[in-house]
Amino acid sequence: MSPPPELALTEPALRKDAETIAVVGYVHGVSHFFHLVLPSLYPWLMREFGLSYTQVGVAMTLFFVVSGIGQALAGFAVDRFGARRVLLAGMGFLGLSTAVLSIAPAYPVLLLAGLLAGVGNSVFHPADFSLLNRKLPTARLGHAFSVHGVSGAIGWAAAPILVTALAAAEGWRVAALAASLVALSGIVLVLWRNDSTREAAPVRQQPHADAKPEGALAFLAVPEVWMCFAFFLAASTAFGALQSYLPTALDHGFGMPVTVAALAMSAFLLGTAFGTAAGGFVAGGRFGQDRVIAAALAFAALLAVLLAGGAMPQWAIAPMLGAIGFAIGMAGPSRDLLVRRAAASRFAQAAY
Repeated sequence: MSPPPELALTEPALRKDAETIAVVGYVHGVSHFFHLVLPSLYPWLMREFGLSYTQVGVAMTLFFVVSGIGQALAGFAVDRFGARRVLLAGMGFLGLSTAVLSIAPAYPVLLLAGLLAGVGNSVFHPADFSLLNRKLPTARLGHAFSVHGVSGAIGWAAAPILVTALAAAEGWRVAALAASLVALSGIVLVLWRNDSTREAAPVRQQPHADAKPEGALAFLAVPEVWMCFAFFLAASTAFGALQSYLPTALDHGFGMPVTVAALAMSAFLLGTAFGTAAGGFVAGGRFGQDRVIAAALAFAALLAVLLAGGAMPQWAIAPMLGAIGFAIGMAGPSRDLLVRRAAASRFAQAAY
């Protein structure tokens, strides 16, 4: 007996959507992998070129400054050339950055590698979210954003392990060159599973007779855009501080050995990954994205205040950090859907 028509249509559609989510998730993991390639090589780079922490840190400053500026410009590039092409270009720049790093003869080339990696990293969020919004039905976006966040956490976790192990075994230049192969794998995957990221031509809708024309920068006049920007700025500052300084804070503030502090950091990152996965199930639920975000971040902030008070026994710090990470991750998919809703309510498909 043949399956019902609606099931026959649903199963291929589900497989197609799952493939799109998997491919976009993988390339997002690639971008996060490159966030930690340079920091993982700091000990070797400092010895090779006689650098201080400040000097090697300048390369990462370039990476994030270029990434921040580039993300705004990348959104226009996605609109002009398509998300798939921009995504491939971004991974190409990432691979080029570590290839250049692997043959760096002096410190200025190290800075060039950081700059190239920043250019590559800048494209992923505009391109990823544009693809997910265009290719997937709204009902699956919560899970898609969840996988997107989890894959990024996996990329963060993989980089220090793989890069430091290769650098210790074969040297930092081999480790840098191997990182280029990670970017190449993302390019190959996108080209191989071509249909999963191929975009249909956008449907041009006829504007209403009384509608005012919207320019390319019209979004800058929308208050919701600036509210989302302020939210992301505050959240990124807080989470970035945790990721960057948590081991040092646990060492100096709580007297934790470095190895134990590293385990506590791992608990935070794993908690973030599990929370992001769980957040996909509540993002599209009846509670509303704004309430989920507020409750999750309020809980994380309360635990952070308790932790900062210094009264917690050392054995409780890692579980508490895991809970903080879980709450932060839980808010992620709802955050992405909330931003999507705020943009789409004004600009419809042009918001993608």
